[in-house]
Formats: sequence, C-alpha cells, structure tokens
Amino acid sequence: MNSTLLLIIILAYFALLLGIAFYTSRHSNNESFFIGNRSSKWWVVAFGMVGTSLSGMTFISVPGTVGTIGFDYFQVVIGYFIGYFVVAFVLLPLYYRLHVTSIYSYLDQRLGNISYKTGALFFILSRTLGATLRLYLVIKVLEKFVLADMGIPFEYTAILILVLILLYTYRGGVKTIVWTDTLQTTFMLLALLVCVWYITSSLDFNIGSAWTAMENAGYTKLFGTDPLAGNFFLKQILGGAFITIAMTGLDQEMMQKNISVTNLKDSQKNMMVLSFLQMAVVFIFLTLGGLLALYASANGISVAGDDLFPTIAVQSGLPFFITVCFMIGLISALFPSADGALTALTSSFCIDILGMKKKENWSEEKKKRVRLIVHNAFAIVFLICVFFFREVDNGSLIQTLLVVAGYTYGPLLALFSFGILTKRKINEAAVPLICLLAPVVCYIIKENDKAWLGGYVIGTELLIINAALAFILLFLCSKKTGKLIG
Repeated sequence: MNSTLLLIIILAYFALLLGIAFYTSRHSNNESFFIGNRSSKWWVVAFGMVGTSLSGMTFISVPGTVGTIGFDYFQVVIGYFIGYFVVAFVLLPLYYRLHVTSIYSYLDQRLGNISYKTGALFFILSRTLGATLRLYLVIKVLEKFVLADMGIPFEYTAILILVLILLYTYRGGVKTIVWTDTLQTTFMLLALLVCVWYITSSLDFNIGSAWTAMENAGYTKLFGTDPLAGNFFLKQILGGAFITIAMTGLDQEMMQKNISVTNLKDSQKNMMVLSFLQMAVVFIFLTLGGLLALYASANGISVAGDDLFPTIAVQSGLPFFITVCFMIGLISALFPSADGALTALTSSFCIDILGMKKKENWSEEKKKRVRLIVHNAFAIVFLICVFFFREVDNGSLIQTLLVVAGYTYGPLLALFSFGILTKRKINEAAVPLICLLAPVVCYIIKENDKAWLGGYVIGTELLIINAALAFILLFLCSKKTGKLIG
C-alpha cells in the first residue's frame, strides 16, 4: 500500500472541504453560525444528516459486529425509525412555535433557569462524549492503517484533524456544515456501495447468492427472542425509539440543522426522508458486514470487530482504489458528526451558558470573539477526550456509545418529557441533584442487573429506565399550577 499517495488523496479531500467552507461562509455572521439564517433547503439538510446520524462509528463498528451478533443492531434502527416520527410531529412543532435558536431555551420558558442550564450542560456532556468517541475511532484507524507506516504518531494525527475541523467551521458554522455534510454523505455512500460491489464480486456472488451464503452462516439473524437477554427485540426497538428522541430531538447539534430550514412543514419532510434513508443505509452497512465476515473466512483473515473492515480494505491485498474508497468513506463518515458537534457545542455554550442572545450591550464583534474562544476551547476538550478513550478502548465502540447515551441523555429526556406532558411547577433547586442521582442509580442497577433482576440483562432500554426514574423524582419535587408553555 502506498501510504504517501493515500495521505495526499486525504489532504486533497480536506482542501475541497476548505474550499466549500470558504465559499459558503462569505458574508456570514453569528446568526449564520448558529442557525444558518433559517434559510437551509430541507432536502439538502435531510441528505447531509444521514452522515451526521451515522458517523465513522457506523462505518467501522456496525459491519464489525455482524460476524458475532448478526443483524442484531437493525432492531435498534427500527426503533430509530419510530422515534423520528415523535421528533417530527411533537418536538419540531414546539421548537418552531417558540422560534428558538437553542432548543434548551424551551426549558427556560417552561421550567425555569436552573432547569435550562442543567439541560444544556447535560447536552454538552452527552455530545462531547459521543462526538469524541466517534472521533477517536476514526483517528485510531488512520493511525494504525495509514500513518503508522510513515512514522506519524496518534497524537499528531488527532491534533491535525481537529485543526482541519476548526479551519472549515469557525466562520460559517451551520451555514457551512449543511453543505459540507451533503458532500461528505455522498462520498460515504459511494464508498459503501463500491465496497459492497467489489467484495460481492470477489466472492463470485450475485445479490441472491450472497444473501443465501450470509443466511447459511447465521449472519442475517435479526430478532432476539429471549426476554431476559439484552438483545430482546422489544427492548431493542423501544430503546432505539427513545435514543432517537433523545439523541436527535433533544440534541442541539441535530436540531440546529432542522430549525435552520425555513418552515416547519419542510423541516418535517426532512425528518421523514432522513428516517427512511437511515434505515436503508444501515441495512447496507450490515450487509457489508456479512460479506466482510464471509471474505475473512474464505481468505483466512482472523480479525473481527472494529478492525475487520479496515484490515480487509487496507491490508488484505485488495486493489488500491478500494483502499482509497474506504479511507475517503471513513473520513466522510467522521466529519459530519465531528464538525456538527463542535459547532453545536459552541452554540449551546454561548447561548445557553453564557447567555449571548441576551447580551444586548455586546457588539457583534465581541460576540464573534467570544464565540471563537469557545470554539477553540471545545477543540481542546475534544483532544483530551480522544486521548482518554485511547486508554479505555474495549475493541467494539458502538455498544459503548449506546451505553454512554443511556446515562447522559436520560435526564435530558426526563426534563423535556416533564415539561411537555405535565402542567406542574418544579422545585428547581432539586433539578441538578435529580439529574445526577438518576444516572448513578441506573449505573448501580445495571452493574448488578443479572443478580438483582433474576437474570434479566438491561440493554438499550437503559435510557428509558434512566429517564423514567428522573421523571418520577421530578414529579415528586413539583406541585400543581396553571397552564404553561409547551
């Protein structure tokens, strides 16, 4: 493999992103950065969000799981599909009606300032961990399969990638990301389809025979039937639905792109199109995973998990153009999640924590200066988290991501649910304690689930349990009141 040539191709791809960023960020301002001046086209946002919702973790980890657990992950994706309807027809109308820039300002209007700050801080924690987990995985693959041969260490790779992300997001924000995400989703899907086609052909299969071979090997097994197991289909589907409600509908990164669309009707179109596209794309990723497992078995390749796809694409002797497709696809899957997260975290911290929208005495120039400081600070936080995940890597990070989401998004889901489903006034002084207590209790329960629950294993429903516990505690610390917003 020609590592130098591959690195040149990757850098050329970055140059293309920077060119798009320069073009789209002309005449941009703070409003462009935060919500794209509410002028984004719904179909552009929908297509670009495919890359944001999937990420480099899907590109690597999802195919790597098929050899051991089959199509198990698709149960969660069915739940995602259901969750998108709740986001489209419950949450989006609320955000458009209140004309929010940050979705967490709803909590300020409905529950109060402490709840608002708490919700925003839990988003910042959740998105920071999720984004850096995804970022770490891609940097790990680049370092192991490309840059190690050139003597470039992991730390330099991480710093370079974060600098590149900063370069093309610091000016245009959402206005730029909407278009760069579209480009990157296109490259990711092209790479996926090319890899499926080549692996199928190299095994002398057509679509029908490939599916039969995967079926015979047990790779297409879908629904878990043991109610006590973590992969029981009802638990996976319900967990997936609530994961989407929390990680999409209550996530500033995902929602700031949706509310950048001109009107509610078009934003709902975006969400519905995204739901169908995501199901189709994940199914293709799982199919690729089955093909990779068959290819590995046929060629005596013993690796599995997160290393399976990169090992076959880069080190198994496949043509160089497949290696290029894999690397461009991987980079394209990485950046829609990393750049959007960095922008959303900057937006949330500036608006929700610093209260920038309310600083009427701040000039536009001062707001921009503060925004850039926050933007750079989060890049440093990302770098620290990437180094941390390198130390605790367990080899299959997709499940780690779902578990982390279960703990961190639960309180956020509880706060929004309480605001929307009740008309009660909350004792705000108790909110931060409740939002910390619920995940801790859930962690203790999950660590002892088999022993305490008669062999029952908590899976993706961890998010539901966490949110339900926090909701109950919020209810106990509230009182009846009159009609409220939401």
